[in-house]
Amino acid sequence: MSVYESELVSELVVEEREFAADGVLALTLRHPLGEELPAWEPGAHVDVVLGPDLERQYSLCGDPADRTAWRIAVLREPDGRGGSAYVHEQLGRGDKLRVRGPRNHFALRPARRYRFIAGGIGITPILPMLAAAEAAGAEWSLLYGGRTRRSMAFTEELSGYGDRVTIAPQDETGLLDLASVLDGLPEGTLVHCCGPGPLLDAVEARCPAGALHVERFAPKVQEVGQNTEFEVELARSGRTLSVPADMSVLDAVRGAGVEVLFSCTEGTCGTCETDVLEGDPDHRDSVLSDEEREAGETMLICVSRCRGKRLVLDL
Repeated sequence: MSVYESELVSELVVEEREFAADGVLALTLRHPLGEELPAWEPGAHVDVVLGPDLERQYSLCGDPADRTAWRIAVLREPDGRGGSAYVHEQLGRGDKLRVRGPRNHFALRPARRYRFIAGGIGITPILPMLAAAEAAGAEWSLLYGGRTRRSMAFTEELSGYGDRVTIAPQDETGLLDLASVLDGLPEGTLVHCCGPGPLLDAVEARCPAGALHVERFAPKVQEVGQNTEFEVELARSGRTLSVPADMSVLDAVRGAGVEVLFSCTEGTCGTCETDVLEGDPDHRDSVLSDEEREAGETMLICVSRCRGKRLVLDL
């Protein structure tokens, strides 16, 4: 099934807004008629439509078993592109939001042992993972870093887990001691990490192959080949388009009048993920795993291209 066939759009009401830390606003969203919300699993995020050209992705950080409400948390970014400022300054209790999803590219993989690492607002997708690991009886620990203790969200909530959670504000303890949790990992241990790019890169450098699963808020720096022109056949639309070297697949498809979902245009949110029916994608996203890239069954059309002359997409 194509990713587009599973999309849901809900108009939700902001029922509660409270600060989870300095600069971090937590919102509780409910259906205006009290209806159940779509099911989700730890690691999922939603697309929040804040305006005609203002759409952002936020991780769900509440309880997946509670179908009556979704919780998200938004970090105020003074140098951001306007999304966090809108949420913090203009969005109030009782206001309505259009929300699409949920979608999950950061699912909790089954394991007997976990090491969770979070930096700053990266704690949000990790929170429900901890509860799931606890319910499954897995062995786990969390290393959580931030600039200051006051800037780190949900620390009181995390205190209930005792010494399995290590809170490490940088102004008190310095940079995270990754060696303490990653060196000598027992076989079968999985690492789930979310936070700023430098943290993810450092964790990636220490983890054995196949053990690490990350979610990025910004594109990963990677070497890419030279852009070339290629053709894209849209299987459902029955059209063939030329994608010039200076144009993305997304722009070519939209320019031809074909409606597709997209958001970040940076290869980080996964909204534009599209099934590949034929051809060899040149993956340039920061979402798909190495195994998913190797399989070549989907691609993010906002940044990825073609290694050959032709792709066939399920559009």
